[in-house]
Amino acid sequence: MNKRPNNAPKSSDTPRAERTEKPGFAARKVAADILGNVVHKKRPLDGEFDPASGHSGYRVLAGNDRSLVRAIVGSSLRHRGEISEILNRLLDRHIPEKTGRVLDILHVAIAQMLYLDIPDRASVSLAVDHAGMDRRARPYKGLVNGILRRLGREQQEITADLDPDLLNTPEWLMESWRDAYGDETARAISKAHQSEAALDLTVKSDAQGWAEKLDGQVVGAGSVRLVKKGAVDKLEGYEEGSWWVQDAAATLPARLLGDVQGLKVADLCAAPGGKTAQLAAAGADVTAIDISKNRLKRLDENMTRLGLSVTTIASDLRKFEPEDLFDAILLDAPCSATGTIRRHPDVPWIKSAYDVEKLSEIQKELLEKVIVWVKPGGLIIYCTCSLEPAEGEAQVEAFLKNQTGNTELVPVVAEEIGNLSHCITKEGYLRCLPFHEAGQTSDSKGMDGFFAARFRRS
Repeated sequence: MNKRPNNAPKSSDTPRAERTEKPGFAARKVAADILGNVVHKKRPLDGEFDPASGHSGYRVLAGNDRSLVRAIVGSSLRHRGEISEILNRLLDRHIPEKTGRVLDILHVAIAQMLYLDIPDRASVSLAVDHAGMDRRARPYKGLVNGILRRLGREQQEITADLDPDLLNTPEWLMESWRDAYGDETARAISKAHQSEAALDLTVKSDAQGWAEKLDGQVVGAGSVRLVKKGAVDKLEGYEEGSWWVQDAAATLPARLLGDVQGLKVADLCAAPGGKTAQLAAAGADVTAIDISKNRLKRLDENMTRLGLSVTTIASDLRKFEPEDLFDAILLDAPCSATGTIRRHPDVPWIKSAYDVEKLSEIQKELLEKVIVWVKPGGLIIYCTCSLEPAEGEAQVEAFLKNQTGNTELVPVVAEEIGNLSHCITKEGYLRCLPFHEAGQTSDSKGMDGFFAARFRRS
């Protein structure tokens, strides 16, 4: 009798169905894998989607399947709270499978059924196949099938009284926003995060001309917002380095330095380099410093495409000392990034209040250190892409309180930021919120959450 080789897979580990996968199965499996890596292992979504070093299954997919994976995972994360509540209503008891695999499969399927233009039949069928092929989820294949089919039949009744604005934001974040902005604004922030952000470009010149060429519109302080999205590297002007991708709100802090032509400017925590490009394109002699060599490598690649020359230094700012003082400094401090949730829907599920606390300590240390790197009379911009006051207003107020008269706040004025007066606080800080208007049309609503304050060393 022939024996199976020792290294041959057992028949139970390689179900026959796996050898004849249905179209779209690989994309759904990868989507569930990536979702699990984000919510259970706290891996950043950008890393999972990296074309060179990201999820191995994602990297081998065709372009259209990659797009499908991004759409499924994005919807699963943006609506995670709603989906969890739906499952609570459908399940009689907690699923004891410890890795979360069954729940990941269910979340991916429900995201397709409720939030994407994918037929229920395909979503259910592929989810059941996935459960049947995964040894951890296989015992729950029937449960997966029953739950999803019931949702398909009773969707209206099950979802009628859901509160998406409350459910889709973790409690610690909603509590922080309510304390800072009030309940109505906190809910408006949460609602904005349920939609994907627009694609904004910063152009070297002639924003209106580029808006016409790319079927977009000018928003903010001169950004071009595209109405139709597509592959960025296929758009006109990409190869020539005429523009770069940058949210309209993210362009504002660099503008607060005014005319930087010929000035020696430090861009601290510079990668990925949007603000670096702004400063260099405006004629500044830019030194870009970042702790990550890999991120600086990408910054260098971006500057090469754009035809811009900057000096880059890989260093931890806490251990770095410049040889000479700078005329101006832009400190884009490391932060919780809660202002970028529209673009990075993983942030609420991989960050915590503890992260805000620890990052606030680093921000304080950096701000107090770099203030003496600028010449007397020079400007310093402190900014974060965070919605948390601990990383913005509270940080600045504590900093100014500890100064001994050698640093003054220089309030922001509307004319400097495209007349976006609603983004200026009574203290003179820049404070953009995700639901803020960036222009005059319905397509122009929304921008990243950003904070910035401007100081002058006296």
